[in-house]
Amino acid sequence: MSAIDGASRHRAREAALQMLYRWEIGRMSALETVRTYWPGRDAPPAIDDEHADLDPESAVDELGRTFANALVSGTIERVAEADALIAAHLKNWRIERVAIIDRLILRLAIYELLTAPDTPAKVIINEAIELARTFSGEEPVPFINGVLDAVRKTLARD
Repeated sequence: MSAIDGASRHRAREAALQMLYRWEIGRMSALETVRTYWPGRDAPPAIDDEHADLDPESAVDELGRTFANALVSGTIERVAEADALIAAHLKNWRIERVAIIDRLILRLAIYELLTAPDTPAKVIINEAIELARTFSGEEPVPFINGVLDAVRKTLARD
């Protein structure tokens, strides 16, 4: 299997986050979420296809799709473990009060911290911060960084 480069992994993480949001809001199964997410995405640009991606640079290739799908199913499988780690590092705050997108970013990053020992923790945390900037704004960045750094220390990840 070929390696997946950093830009492709980032696009795959964005797709995974979008699928996790659909799962959280739509209350679909992981399989249904993945199955319904990909049709119409990354299609070659066509004038008459309003659902085709117009920017081939943002396309997720087959390796990226495999990575994104694994992130989604793994994050969903370990959501209780991730939530427990998040809750342990919240100060005067309940996990239910954390914005949905921020909670999903935390869960996704924690899943990677738990299961991807070959990916440096700082890369995982930086990717989560970039996802937060893209999907949530600048305000939650320090919060997400702080929680993930505390989780990283708990997990003894470098």
